[in-house]
Amino acid sequence: MDAEGLEADLRGRLARLSLEEKVGLLTGAGFWTLRPIEKIGLAPLVLSDGPSGVRGTAWDERRPSLLFPNPTALAATWDPDAAEETGRLNGAQARDKGVHVQLAPTVNLHRTPLGGRHFENYSEDPLLAARIAAGFVRGVQSAGVAATVKHFVGNDSETARMSYDARIDDRTLDDLYLRPFEEAVRGAGAWAVMAAYNRVNGTAMTEHRPLLTGLLKEEWGFDGVVVSDWTAIRSTEASAAAGMDLEMPGLPTGRWGDRLAAAVRDGRIGEEVIDDKVLRILRLAARVGALGGVPGPPPATTPGDARRRLRDLAVRGAVLLRNDGVLPLRGAAHVALIGPNAVRFAAQGGGSAHVHPERVVTPYEGLRRALGEDAVITVRSGVDPHARLAPLPLALAADPVTGEPGTRVDYLDAAGTVLLSEHRRTAALLFLGGLPEGTRRIVLRALVTPSEDGVHTFAAAGTGRFDLRVGDDIAETLTLVPEGGGMVESLTRPPERRVTLGLPAGRPVPVELRHSFDEPAFAVAFGLGYREPRPPEDEEFAAAVEAARAAGTAVVVVGTDSGVESEGFDRTSLALPGRQDELVSAVAAANPRTVVVVNAGAPVLMPWREEVAAVLWAWLPGQEGGDAIADVLTGLAEPGGRLPTTFPATQTGVLSPLPGPDGTLEYAEGAAIGYRRYAPEDIAYPFGHGLGYTAWEYESVAVAPSGEAAEVTVRNAGNRRGREVVQCYASGPVLSIRLAGFAVVEAGPGERVTVTVPLDGRLPRAYRLHAGRSIGDLIVDTEV
Repeated sequence: MDAEGLEADLRGRLARLSLEEKVGLLTGAGFWTLRPIEKIGLAPLVLSDGPSGVRGTAWDERRPSLLFPNPTALAATWDPDAAEETGRLNGAQARDKGVHVQLAPTVNLHRTPLGGRHFENYSEDPLLAARIAAGFVRGVQSAGVAATVKHFVGNDSETARMSYDARIDDRTLDDLYLRPFEEAVRGAGAWAVMAAYNRVNGTAMTEHRPLLTGLLKEEWGFDGVVVSDWTAIRSTEASAAAGMDLEMPGLPTGRWGDRLAAAVRDGRIGEEVIDDKVLRILRLAARVGALGGVPGPPPATTPGDARRRLRDLAVRGAVLLRNDGVLPLRGAAHVALIGPNAVRFAAQGGGSAHVHPERVVTPYEGLRRALGEDAVITVRSGVDPHARLAPLPLALAADPVTGEPGTRVDYLDAAGTVLLSEHRRTAALLFLGGLPEGTRRIVLRALVTPSEDGVHTFAAAGTGRFDLRVGDDIAETLTLVPEGGGMVESLTRPPERRVTLGLPAGRPVPVELRHSFDEPAFAVAFGLGYREPRPPEDEEFAAAVEAARAAGTAVVVVGTDSGVESEGFDRTSLALPGRQDELVSAVAAANPRTVVVVNAGAPVLMPWREEVAAVLWAWLPGQEGGDAIADVLTGLAEPGGRLPTTFPATQTGVLSPLPGPDGTLEYAEGAAIGYRRYAPEDIAYPFGHGLGYTAWEYESVAVAPSGEAAEVTVRNAGNRRGREVVQCYASGPVLSIRLAGFAVVEAGPGERVTVTVPLDGRLPRAYRLHAGRSIGDLIVDTEV
């Protein structure tokens, strides 16, 4: 069916619908689904979160998902082809899970490294973010799944994100913040765009007709669906007239539904406005194979080598920041693996990007495989900076009913009648809808068998009323209240209450956590935390330093976790939590062969960076992260990443993500974000920086007569095959230096290659073009 025939078919189906049926299609039927209409062949459309993997309709470990490296790590590849490959794999996962619409990519900019969702966005540079986003969109949609570009627009902070007013001048808005959206829509043909919670220049984004209709739909020619962020629509007529197409989720508190139908009957909204929205929904359904009589997309399924692809992607995004020759490790016989993230590895950030992987490879597992069974690997945490306990591990827990590893979860009504009882392989629960009707209490039970004698710590984490019982010795009733923030923060960073008691090894103890609520729950999240006996931190710190002193090489894994980097809140400091900086310096003083692996999705300060032999930035590398880190450390693979954002040396000059007392967030800096902002002395590692295991010489750069591309000749001057990201920057009298283009090249030892670099179409007619390894290492240039 050609495009003209399809449109005629869609209009014919539209004509068969009543006003109530049309309006009913424009609001979700549930948290993740749209209503089917059998008489026109429309199946229920299914949406899913998905910036780091496709979760599906339940936040449930029983339906695991592939966990990808965080999106900033994808941007660190500087490779739109890698982004497209990643998108295809996401699309295949979505097809396997019955998902039609993936709520990704997130393309807001790194305005400030303090932004809570920094890890979920691509870059501080609009051109790099735009090209990675376009690649990802093409990949997802090649599998017959809609990509949803979000959050349109100015949603670059988390604090008060549902209400703040982003004040952005028109030029900055166009040159920076809209650029990735435009490329994803006009260049890659995105099928969906998500409107953000915040206001822009005084108008809520879900009511912003100049941007939603004037720019997105009319100027850019967007023919897809504009979906609200969940609960972002707060009006009926204003949002419908502005250009919103779909209100999510389907809740009684929604602003459309019967109210929208009444507005049409009263003449406040024309029915042709509704018809346009319904046509967009039907067009989306046709594209994703949910409309009977229209040929669907070809089959797509997750490939058998998906884990290998995730491992390779994590390697390609890993950035070697510093190396005095200690890497790659060769013949290491004794390694001290130290640091809190060596023991409690952070594979992903928090919030809607979170998924349940089937497994996560830890740094220890990766190094053990890479170094072999004969190598000695001593593991010490050194410090414990985590604000919350990790969930109770399955290795210690048994379902008290079946005896299987895991927990028992009971759902009770107000009278105490059990509505459902089920086995779970987790001690951390999150529900967005889906509870049995009438649930007023959820009980999490387990038999815990300690592996060692000593003082064990348990914790209730969540918001609301709880009863915590551990054996016969502890029975506490408590109410946990979040310190601040909204609903999302209470779900992603809940308050916690800890209890301790001495337990002998090998003797099972019953543990029970009850969560009660009086009204039907919109969202529920709580869990049972646990920590094994451990020495005082000073003692553990000293033991870690001694382990480093005794080893041939010390690998220190430091970083953040989902309690630090998450949707729902911003960071207040770029410093590593707790005593991690102190630990790195002490280990470096004890062992000159100290390698630091930073396990974080957003920049942190590294005051010790000149004290250590090497620094590898691993990001939040997904489920295969431990193997990828080991591949890079041992030289089995080239560290392929380059920084997609500037790493500041201090917080001097770092923009605040916080709105003012009046609720406005002034983008008074204009275009001066990232590398356009920092003074040289305030930069630890510049935009585009990254080392490899070979050396590169830049010989020449020339611009094609058309001005559309540059030709850059480079030579691999080292003794092993390598990967280089060739970067071009433009400067001029009326142009502050900015990224103009980039391309990836591989070459063997001594090989000379001329690479074609596509240039930004927005460059002025006359400028100077520079080529090099980063914005801080520009080697050759030419006048244009």
